[in-house]
Amino acid sequence: MYDPDVWPANIPAVAQVLRDGLELPAGVTFLVGENGSGKSTLVEGIATAYGLPPEGGSNQGWHETRPSESSLGEWLLAERSPSAPRWGFFLRAETMHGYYTYLESLGGPDAVLHALSHGESFNELLETKLNHPQFVAGLVVLDEPEAALSFGSSLRWLANLNEMAKRGTQVICATHSPILASLPGAHLLETGEWGIRESTWEDLEIVGHWRSYLDDPERYLRHLL
Repeated sequence: MYDPDVWPANIPAVAQVLRDGLELPAGVTFLVGENGSGKSTLVEGIATAYGLPPEGGSNQGWHETRPSESSLGEWLLAERSPSAPRWGFFLRAETMHGYYTYLESLGGPDAVLHALSHGESFNELLETKLNHPQFVAGLVVLDEPEAALSFGSSLRWLANLNEMAKRGTQVICATHSPILASLPGAHLLETGEWGIRESTWEDLEIVGHWRSYLDDPERYLRHLL
């Protein structure tokens, strides 16, 4: 049981999921919203409910440094088709250093990740694990992968996410990136004080803000500086 007045149950988006559940279609779903709106808490809870390590990695290994996850994963029940592949992966941008250290301790080719830049390591994971042509993941959960990505790498991820979805991988991604969220055919959910609502790319608040800023930075800067 949980107290609805205590974090994270008191976040509107989380409260809505706990009350009504959340049915996600096949393919790619993006959760988009401001800091503190609950999108990362939700994807972390979904990942742990599925049996993935809260600090990132696959369900074939487990590492832990300092637990910081909420109890949401214990309150959720993840239901998927019995025929869906069981292998899954959780990429949590803020804790991947610990995951790389864990892989390094095991030896093998993955030990190279610590020698790469932040963005290069994410791109390496994309090619060697998330979108490897020899297997299809049942579920890939991404928490703000754009934290490591340049504009060019974001486009690279966009193309790979499309390939993953075509091969049958289900992807759930929390993001601030209007580039990633522009993936054709993706299911867009916007989190905020209203809870969770379906959206289109054109109607996302983040898309409107970026367009407005790039069109005229001074319009914002004169109020900030």
